Amino acid sequence: MVVAIAVLELHLPSARSLKDKRRVVKGLVDRMHARFRVSVAETDFHDLHQRAEIGVAAVGRSERELDHLMSELRRLADDEVEAFVARWEPQYLEDRA
Repeated sequence: MVVAIAVLELHLPSARSLKDKRRVVKGLVDRMHARFRVSVAETDFHDLHQRAEIGVAAVGRSERELDHLMSELRRLADDEVEAFVARWEPQYLEDRA
């Protein structure tokens, strides 16, 4: 069993209010969860208009499988027209038992 976790930091240059930011972030979080069935949540920068952090976690059989999943998640984030990916840090934790 392998666990993948990723931190995704976004810059939202057109967000003029927290309402603008929440609309974009919630939409991306919902799409990630619906399409890939991963655990995903906004994890930091809650009070900033143009910055957001999203945490993602998934469990799989192999690092290769999860690497493909993480690539798809990154592609989905890159496709968000109202946000730019400022940081993307995937990590893999393997069960050695």
